[in-house]
Amino acid sequence: MTASWREFWNRDNAIYVNDRHRARHYAGLAGEVALLVPHAAAQVLDHGCGEALSAERVAAACGRLYLCDAAPRVRAALAARLAGRPGIVVLAPEELGRIPDATLDLVVANSLAQYLTAAELTACLEVWRAKLRPGGRLVLADVIPPDLGAAADARALLAFAREGGFLGAALLGLARTALSDYRALRRRLGLARYTEAEMLARLDAAGFRAARRARNLGHNQGRMAFEAEARAAGA
Repeated sequence: MTASWREFWNRDNAIYVNDRHRARHYAGLAGEVALLVPHAAAQVLDHGCGEALSAERVAAACGRLYLCDAAPRVRAALAARLAGRPGIVVLAPEELGRIPDATLDLVVANSLAQYLTAAELTACLEVWRAKLRPGGRLVLADVIPPDLGAAADARALLAFAREGGFLGAALLGLARTALSDYRALRRRLGLARYTEAEMLARLDAAGFRAARRARNLGHNQGRMAFEAEARAAGA
């Protein structure tokens, strides 16, 4: 039996209904992240990057791209695929200390907060704040509000699938997911959920000046995204 979310993401799973879904997801996300990069020499961290199939697009928009994921299997695949690509560094979460403090221009953490405990999120916020340079930004995206249920997620997926040309596969995929260990793990471990006020309070307590973004990253606009900048000491 899968014991943790890290273990779940470290093996094959049914989250993406087919290769087209996976490719469309990562291509769309990379396009959005690339637009967040402030300048061509920027240092960027994508924390919780997953397979990052279109990481090259983000790397082309910045000076250095750090890809961080907790799953060893995912990191190994990234390192093999991106070997020899200048400006891309693959890291485990425990290796983030290799990034010099106050050097990052942008941190993106998409679809990560829901898989972290409150203590783990607090620890991440502390690390991100330390690594961001003055004026650097954190974008914390795909945060699940308490009132968003699985049915709303399914509707968002089906709309994305209709647009992307994989609606039939998505319908079958939803049926598979209902019978998979993802659903059982979601019931057993849960997903962390936050109201807008709760997440803003957490960001404020961690030393950030934050606001909710008008749009979430990715296809599910029922979820939330926040943009934050580290406050100056004493502010």
